Amino acid sequence: MQQKPENETLQIPIKLYRIGELVNYTPFSRQTIHNYTIMGLIREAKWTEGGHRLYDESVFERLSEIIRLRKTKTLSQVREILSKKEGHGAHSGKITEKVTG
Repeated sequence: MQQKPENETLQIPIKLYRIGELVNYTPFSRQTIHNYTIMGLIREAKWTEGGHRLYDESVFERLSEIIRLRKTKTLSQVREILSKKEGHGAHSGKITEKVTG
């Protein structure tokens, strides 16, 4: 077994979630997650080679914010609020990197 130098920092891989996992961990249906992605309310972090969307951990914070806003706002209002908060349009900045492996 090789020892690594003490000053080397380990790179912890980012956990990515498929839509099915979001459905398991949130109150949202698969169709709602898909619709929110299409609307620009949430964004996928990457895509698999097979075309599956993958979301990073930040999606849970975003979905929590959507839950809070939906108590008093329409989806259009939520979209506008989130867009303004980000400082750009709802669809800009979309990442479409593919994951290999």
